[in-house]
Amino acid sequence: MENIAVRRALLSVWDKTGIIDFARGLKELGVEILSTGGTARSLAEAGIEIVEVDNFTGFPEMLDGRVKTLHPKVHAGILHRRDDPSHLATMDEHGLEPIDLVVVNLYPFVETVARPGVTREEAIEQIDIGGPTMLRSAAKNHSHVTVVSSPDRYEDVLAEMRSNEGATTRELREALALEVFQCTAAYDTAISAYLAGEGASALQEAAAEEQDCGDLPTGLSIDLERVRVLRYGENPHQHAALYGRGPTFLDSFEQLNGKEISYNNILDLVGALEVISAIEDRGAAVAIIKHSNPCGAAYADSVEEAWHKALACDPQSASGGIISCGAAVDEAAANVMKDHFIEVLVAPDFSEGALEILREKKNRILLRCRDDSWGLSPGAPVIRGVPAGLLAQSPDDEPDDEGSFKVVTERSPSEEEMRAMLFGWSLVRYVKSNAIVYSGPDRLLGVGAGQMSRVDSARIAASKAEQAGLDLTGSAVASDAFFPFADGLIATAEAGATAVIQPGGSVRDEEVIAAANEKGLAMVFTGRRHFRH
Repeated sequence: MENIAVRRALLSVWDKTGIIDFARGLKELGVEILSTGGTARSLAEAGIEIVEVDNFTGFPEMLDGRVKTLHPKVHAGILHRRDDPSHLATMDEHGLEPIDLVVVNLYPFVETVARPGVTREEAIEQIDIGGPTMLRSAAKNHSHVTVVSSPDRYEDVLAEMRSNEGATTRELREALALEVFQCTAAYDTAISAYLAGEGASALQEAAAEEQDCGDLPTGLSIDLERVRVLRYGENPHQHAALYGRGPTFLDSFEQLNGKEISYNNILDLVGALEVISAIEDRGAAVAIIKHSNPCGAAYADSVEEAWHKALACDPQSASGGIISCGAAVDEAAANVMKDHFIEVLVAPDFSEGALEILREKKNRILLRCRDDSWGLSPGAPVIRGVPAGLLAQSPDDEPDDEGSFKVVTERSPSEEEMRAMLFGWSLVRYVKSNAIVYSGPDRLLGVGAGQMSRVDSARIAASKAEQAGLDLTGSAVASDAFFPFADGLIATAEAGATAVIQPGGSVRDEEVIAAANEKGLAMVFTGRRHFRH
């Protein structure tokens, strides 16, 4: 069947946005309205004639409203097939009447559990039963029934009915049914996630312990809606979109200027936020990200000074980069940044003078952080797609225990060298492996990323520093994983480094330590690797 006339509708909504106008539109089209509880009261107070569901079913609401629409007269009215003679005969036999339109939105479970201090009992009471049941019944029978789960669709339904003598088209009913199943799937996923996080069973905990998988769940359900279509993906011929549910990543920022943010911008923005979060507690910090790798990072007494230090690391690569600042951008900082090609600049705030200066470039994206979390979710699992599956791992976001670091060379590092090593070590985890960084106490000096051998990363980082006119004499080196051979460490010493921090753990550690002693290096083992593929 194609166009189906709507003669009777059941309206039962928690979110009453637009419901009065929608009901008035239905009445103008001659539709009889059934309703329940608070919705019925709202409609009646607005002067809209309705039939309460308990009068329709002949059965009262009970158990504090837990049971009101769970009745054969309601679900037979929704579920019977209008083109099946046996269904029509059964309806006649039992005096049942059709319901052609179901309008339901659900109890606010997600909003409830997001409130600080909400109790388990309060959460449980916000698990809707009758609503999802009616939605699913109507969506299953969408060949004959129109179902609406969002106030955003009221005007679409009324427009179709007005254009089709009170009927809806199959195309609209199919689209609305899909939205319903997406809605109920997300609702159930939110409930299961809450119950799993709020009180996982002893069996789940035992299974997790036995498999040594930490907090990773035994099952992983992901149900997200498309919240933004992006200009394109990694390349112009690829489509891209941002998915989420509830507040999403970009909701953490207020865009103050510039073009629409892109897929690549978002990836680099995440990297920029991670890097700045690692150093922002040291002072006014600036980080520069290009293709997900830091190509400059520093801190100082002001953003202006930190910008100069960070930019000096690799000014060529910084062009077109993503800049994150750990402190508010003032006019002095804006003046030294304004002539550089900055794709995205993100900061906790901007002065009015700084905004006026930076907005001179109309396409430059300026983002103000709405909260201190920078949009990051500490502890959230890291998920990546693979063909026919997903990979999930716990995040590498735990702080290292500096008290467990071990000096393994004959010479201990000086205070200045230790500061430089710790600065480099805090950032090397955000560089693609194999990762080598040269650093001073307050800035990056050279970055080697994503090479197949560690010695190549060491040489590339030194070469980049030389191109930038930076002297590596007395610098520290941080390596995200152990040196498998002494050649990489020797290359750093030849470049001018005097201190090295690395995880250790190679079968050739003794050979590497001996090479460090021979070169007069101070070397520290951290005992923890920070690979980033």
